[in-house]
Amino acid sequence: MTDTLFGKIIRREIPATIVYEDDEVLGFNDIAPQAPVHVLFVPKNEVIATLDDVQPGQAHLIGKLALAAAAYARQQGFAQDGYRIVMNCREHAGQTVFHIHLHLLAGAPLGRFGTPAG
Repeated sequence: MTDTLFGKIIRREIPATIVYEDDEVLGFNDIAPQAPVHVLFVPKNEVIATLDDVQPGQAHLIGKLALAAAAYARQQGFAQDGYRIVMNCREHAGQTVFHIHLHLLAGAPLGRFGTPAG
């Protein structure tokens, strides 16, 4: 595993508030939340820098991240109210850690670009 910030979180070398884990996915609270609920879901066993770098044989990882986010939303009781999932690809889209990850945003009505409305 490469030495990304998320790799260090996966290996428990730096602290994070982990809220979801299965064999392939780790979910933890974002340190700079953009909504009342802001969880990042990352693949634990493969480091792929950006969405553009995902190969056809790795496409299942994107589905696993989305399914983990949906399971977490149901488990926490906000799936019925709604949530947003987002993946940023490269700097201009806001990607700051080059280890693919999915953002789950929820807990309040969301504005047009992911931040809470109002």
